[in-house]
Amino acid sequence: MSLNMGNVLGLIFANMHDMLVKDLTETRTTGSVLFGGRYRLIDFPLSNMVNSGITKVGVITKSNYQSLLDHIGSAREWDMARKNGGLSILPPFGNNNIGLYRGRLEALNGARSFIKNARQEYVVLSDCDIVTNMDFRPIVEQHIKSGADITVISHTDNYTKEEIQSSTMLSVDENNRVNSAGIHVKSVSGRATLSLNMFVMEKDYLIKLMEDAEKTGKYSFETDVLRDQVNKINIHAYEYDNFFRRIYSMQSYFDANMDIINPENTVKLFPANKPIYTKVRDNAPTKYGAESEVKNSLIADGCIIEGSVENSVLFRGVKVGKGAKIKDAILMQNTVVDENVSLDAVITDKNVKVHNDIILKGDKKYPMFLGKSAEI
Repeated sequence: MSLNMGNVLGLIFANMHDMLVKDLTETRTTGSVLFGGRYRLIDFPLSNMVNSGITKVGVITKSNYQSLLDHIGSAREWDMARKNGGLSILPPFGNNNIGLYRGRLEALNGARSFIKNARQEYVVLSDCDIVTNMDFRPIVEQHIKSGADITVISHTDNYTKEEIQSSTMLSVDENNRVNSAGIHVKSVSGRATLSLNMFVMEKDYLIKLMEDAEKTGKYSFETDVLRDQVNKINIHAYEYDNFFRRIYSMQSYFDANMDIINPENTVKLFPANKPIYTKVRDNAPTKYGAESEVKNSLIADGCIIEGSVENSVLFRGVKVGKGAKIKDAILMQNTVVDENVSLDAVITDKNVKVHNDIILKGDKKYPMFLGKSAEI
């Protein structure tokens, strides 16, 4: 009998990693962070769920979620504007003792009625920090076949010290069973198996974990379940080997955008048969001036390019004046670069303006960041 993905509920956490990219999340959620010229980070888990056949998704928010609401709107672009199922925004809850949620279990308890009322039997949970094009169907199938209580989607590779410390490190045996889980392990760089912050389990089992956590005052899924109960429950790992990039710092954000300029990575992330959906805007095509020069770059629609752009990502509505030189840069929506400006290894947030003859130079290992609406 084939798997019915309509029997799977999707839950996306929009704010879970805000502190890792504080410059980008000062006025928005992690899910609202712009990526790749025209996308937001939430577009990737949401599109992956839709392409996998999941028809009911809840997005759990915490704070700064106005831009997320504006982006998702009616969810028509994801074919989730439905009477039955579809997409639901689950706003934060208040508690007289703790305020907004402190961890994943408290966040889930805030959405308890939504989860309990869903008719689906299984649940896929995902954060917004992984940029990938993933099919959840074989993962759910393996979860059911294995009889696991929880399946953790993971990847084994050589990681930096910073990557390991910002992740959950797993010890996995030859049968894919997780034997231990380390949270923010202070380790040197090296080979490790890290969680991708995506999980599969039965809905009733998730509700039991939520209720037990509320009774005992627990709030962290990683610490109170993955780490502390690993020897009491059956946790399996699913090794994910397709292309992905994890956003865990400003440097990783810069590197991930630079990586998808490579056509080989672009094809892996945006295959024709599994598109990544996003909000559609009716912008005019990009206009290239007679003296413009563009090399190895991603340029969104609605831009006006009169200078030179090399190895860069430009979002919608960016303007580059005559004589300006843009290299190894990420310019977000409506950034205006005047004449004879030089930007090298620079990230600009939305609505930034750089006046004539300014020279700004960062480094590809330490890019310079200009905050939203900054004027230089």
